Amino acid sequence: MSQRLLTVGVMLCLLASCHSPSAQEDKRTYTIGYMICNSEQETLQRFQPLTAYLSKKLGVHFEMVAIDTVDFDKQVDKLDFTHTNSLLYIIMNRNHGVEVLTAEKSGSLGARAKGIIIALKKSGIHTIRDLKGKSMVFGPMLGPTSYMAQLDLLLKNGIDPENDLSFYSIPSGSFKHEKVIYGVLLGKFDAGAVPLLDFERMVSDGRIDQNDFTVVAEGDPIPYCNFAVTQKIDDGFARRFKQALLELKKDDTVEIGGEIVKVLQRANVDGYAEIQDKDFGVVREMAKRTNMPPYQRY
Repeated sequence: MSQRLLTVGVMLCLLASCHSPSAQEDKRTYTIGYMICNSEQETLQRFQPLTAYLSKKLGVHFEMVAIDTVDFDKQVDKLDFTHTNSLLYIIMNRNHGVEVLTAEKSGSLGARAKGIIIALKKSGIHTIRDLKGKSMVFGPMLGPTSYMAQLDLLLKNGIDPENDLSFYSIPSGSFKHEKVIYGVLLGKFDAGAVPLLDFERMVSDGRIDQNDFTVVAEGDPIPYCNFAVTQKIDDGFARRFKQALLELKKDDTVEIGGEIVKVLQRANVDGYAEIQDKDFGVVREMAKRTNMPPYQRY
């Protein structure tokens, strides 16, 4: 009799564990879509430790997918969480109900970013109006601080790139921001549109000399890259995901392939900060002025 009771008790415990929310959660794989920044390989390498850290911290399995900016809006319904720039966020928020969780912190502006227009000092270009009739190179079109912010500056100052520049271009391939800066440095273009952060990093790395350049104009500060959650994730788990990011410290590590890696250092960020959807109002207004998604009129 005692043996039978013991067997029944064990079976009941097993059944209970199978139906507990935590056990079900542990079995699920959550997908994080990371916007390709410089290249697919660089993006995966940067964020592999962070993805592994979140898996360990939250006790679930996360997998990462690197997605090109032009494909993100098509892929978002397959994702649970997203990591994108601010323009992609407002597109997916409007079209798919994605909700922002945290903003990334990096560089002199922290959780904000800024687009700048640069030229060589020896070019004689000092103001935006000096760009009339000159050539210019932009970064990715869906980059808010490598294209949209600079287009906004040009239009505000009466310069239509289609009519008032001699010509303009966007480099192909990977590491487009660096190609823009080098394109100006080597005299291939009169001016370039780059994120302030990328310019700062190249100066800090010693790859360019800041004294060679003039910052012709600066855009308004806008939210930097961010993590957001899709509609399929419940609020409780989204809060846990957000808290794990906010609590990340510079000395937090994770093991990757037998190597102990500092998570934030590998991700090339300083940490994560609170942010709300209303903070993206400046991005939305900029997108409307420049006829960019999700407000394009034609």
